[in-house]
Formats: sequence, C-alpha cells, structure tokens
Amino acid sequence: MEKKKKDFASITGLPEELGIDADLEKVGQTLSIRKDTRRYGKPMTVISGFEMDRSELKQLASELKRRLACGGTIVDNEIELQGNHVERARDILLEFGYQIA
Repeated sequence: MEKKKKDFASITGLPEELGIDADLEKVGQTLSIRKDTRRYGKPMTVISGFEMDRSELKQLASELKRRLACGGTIVDNEIELQGNHVERARDILLEFGYQIA
C-alpha cells in the first residue's frame, strides 16, 4: 500500500527546489525507539512510527546500519537493528530532522 506524497510546496507557496516537502514530512512524523530482546537474549533496537514509502525506508535503514556498523532489516514498516543502539540511533535520527517520542 503506497502512501500518497503530500505536496507541501503548494500549501506554503515556496518553490519545490527548496526541498521543503522532505523536511516538513520528517517533522510531521514522531518516531519511537525501543530495545527489544530476541532469541538467545540478543538485544535488538526497533524504530517505529514511519510514514514513508518502502524505498525511502530502505534508504534510511541502510544509512543507519552503515553509521551504526550493524546489521538490520525492515519488518512491518519498522527498522530493526541488531544490538542495543537506542541512544546512538536517536542522535542520528535527530540529526536527520526526525522527532523522537
């Protein structure tokens, strides 16, 4: 199910070249980050609350995995990262402009 992109530029009256759509879309999302325990007591960081299409979510997950030097996957519109990266993931997502609950 693809979500329709919002056209914030038409609402704000600003030119599309400024890229305001991407910034405003991030601000409208409130993410939650939690540590979960998986098989054999292994920690897993789960980030949820995304409102973006799958390709953008894959790009974000890839960047998080690269910067945190860990493995991970996307399950049900959530990013799952191997290991306990709650604080570091929070810092990176805040740097990208997301709001964290």
